[in-house]
Amino acid sequence: MNEKSYASVFEYKGVPKFSQALPLALQHVVAMVVGCVTPAIIVSGTAGLQSADRVILIQASLVFSALSTFLMLFPLKLSKGLQIGAGLPVIIGVSFSYVLSMQSIAVASGIDAILGAQVVGGVIAIIVGLSIDKIRRFFPPLVAGTVVFNIGLSLYPTAVNYMAGGTGSADYGSVKNWAVALLTLAFVTVLTHFFKGFVKLAAILVAMSFGYAAAAVLGMVSFDAVAEAGMFAPPRFLHFGMEFEPSACVAIGILFAVNSIQAIGDFSATTSGAMDRAPTNSELKGAITGYGITNIISAFFGGLPTATYSQNVGIVTTTRVINRTVLGLAGIIILAAGLSPKFSALLTTIPYCVLGGATVSVFASIAMTGIRLALSDRPSSRDVSIVGLATALGMGVTQASGCLSAFPEWVSTVFGKSPVVIATVVAIFLNVALPKEKA
Repeated sequence: MNEKSYASVFEYKGVPKFSQALPLALQHVVAMVVGCVTPAIIVSGTAGLQSADRVILIQASLVFSALSTFLMLFPLKLSKGLQIGAGLPVIIGVSFSYVLSMQSIAVASGIDAILGAQVVGGVIAIIVGLSIDKIRRFFPPLVAGTVVFNIGLSLYPTAVNYMAGGTGSADYGSVKNWAVALLTLAFVTVLTHFFKGFVKLAAILVAMSFGYAAAAVLGMVSFDAVAEAGMFAPPRFLHFGMEFEPSACVAIGILFAVNSIQAIGDFSATTSGAMDRAPTNSELKGAITGYGITNIISAFFGGLPTATYSQNVGIVTTTRVINRTVLGLAGIIILAAGLSPKFSALLTTIPYCVLGGATVSVFASIAMTGIRLALSDRPSSRDVSIVGLATALGMGVTQASGCLSAFPEWVSTVFGKSPVVIATVVAIFLNVALPKEKA
């Protein structure tokens, strides 16, 4: 009897040996799972959701991240040159880019307004995908990098508040919270800079495990929610409802447009780094269109906005393992975790100080990635002006409380809550208006 023929993990199609695929798939899961669930934990905390609703929000984040990943790996072919999904080796997860705007909307209008705005954002992403050739010129690396830089900066207060124990908590700012947070941060730093391979890749997950253990010893962890949660439950349709609040739709819609363009960078990095080619127009259109469609569907089930995960792109380009079965197996593991309320409930037991200690380095990395992208070419005085003015106005307006009080409330909601919106508008305008310097 002939031995069964297996595909190589370095080939996109085909099925490799399970013994080869599983550890490579777990590598992707470890790299993305913390980042995937943390936005849901942050937003649910801001919205004041009860434990059961927090579990549902985390479940939906995992389930629809997995389903979105499947669509990117196995696109739907509609006709020649038209598809939904990329057909490229990427992992999709809930994005930190939307966190600050979602927090503001959650406080003002609730989770249902976030999900309604997400549907509008999904429609915008579809429009961007179908007209990518015409729109792309408005979002060069200079603009996209400025936006990413401001996203990172805007998340710093969230991380610091979490390190202190979470705003509103009885022990906010306590020595115990700061001790656990700094211990977690120390582990992240040491594992990232003094270790290699799998340990370095899983630095945040391993550090959170140490921080979690320390918090448990100090009596900061309760497993009541885990005991009450069931073993299996699918996402619930319109559990949180849906509201289309205009100012929320504008704020989230702008972010969807920016993230749609930003995704081109991840797809280009994947193909150039691991497949020695550039992505085709068909792949990019399919990717961004699929991104919009999956976000629309997930909003009806409580799934928060997603994006391509750069850390997983890094794994693909470093290892050159592009087999879609490997990444699909990672998606299956993520899906299984999302269908288990018990697993999601366990994630809700992570103390805020542990999350803060782990994520502050992530947010710092986001900011520095943005500044490197914005100034990737030799920066001119024009480039510096665009980045500087966009950041100054974005951060300045949002930190000057009440500076927009004379304007209608919707103006404050759209432009006064998140620096990303103002920074995006200013960067796009200046990039078009200012004359380019001659080489």
